[in-house]
Amino acid sequence: MAETAAAPAPRATIGNSEFDRDTEVFARAPGVYDTELSAGWTIISAVNGGYLLALVGRALAHALPHSDPFTVSAHYLTASEPGPAVVRTQIVRAGRGLSTGQASLYQEEGGREVERLRVVASYGDLDALPDDVRTTALPPALPPAEQCFGPDGAPDRGAVPGSSAIADRLWLKLDPATLGWALGAPSGKGEMRGWFGLADGRDPDPLSLLLAVDALPPTAFEMGLSGWVPTVELTAHIRARPAPGPLRVSITTRNLAGGFLEEDAEVWDTADRLVAQSRQLARARL
Repeated sequence: MAETAAAPAPRATIGNSEFDRDTEVFARAPGVYDTELSAGWTIISAVNGGYLLALVGRALAHALPHSDPFTVSAHYLTASEPGPAVVRTQIVRAGRGLSTGQASLYQEEGGREVERLRVVASYGDLDALPDDVRTTALPPALPPAEQCFGPDGAPDRGAVPGSSAIADRLWLKLDPATLGWALGAPSGKGEMRGWFGLADGRDPDPLSLLLAVDALPPTAFEMGLSGWVPTVELTAHIRARPAPGPLRVSITTRNLAGGFLEEDAEVWDTADRLVAQSRQLARARL
């Protein structure tokens, strides 16, 4: 089992935390939800993509007959900004075990509505899944959290200029083996690993897993690149309801070509279960 001694003491619960309040949506009409994108989840000048995915995921959980995301695919069309937004959803198919829907997030810009994000997702009931697991996947080998570094302890040399407000809302402890970039000596490997949780100690749930897959620094930093690495497309698979306690996240990149790279993420819980996987395509600033 994973070492969890250094995890933050729980001060918030699922449904009553900053993450829940900042991803809250309010039904305006059937399938239409008003929301406010919080400035607390920004990095550089844009709202974090995992936070946006969780917020739209919450709207779909309200709109669909099933409440747990199984697979969520998002295309990021334009950069989102803090402020008012609207999510428009549509039920594509409602089945007995799975329901599929689509959603788009819009913001006003220059007097017109601009689509920021478009999502297609299938939802079901994670608690109804069988217990049988057959896998060759292994949890990432991480040092204990107290031997890893958070944003306040890593000697950052300005790889991410601009807002880093999201760091105050996360409990991140990064593996020193993937922190060469913070010392000005990136390894050249596309790897990032660390412990993940919410700063207020709220336990993970399926929606916060959508945040977890896109919350670590980009692998591009350890490949010697700096600056914003905007997501073009992200697909997340939620495999199980996570156990309480901090998560372990491992992200790898094997191919950077033509100014684009992929990031493959795995998220493991305290019960040593692979609870989420994702792949995203991102643009690298060469």
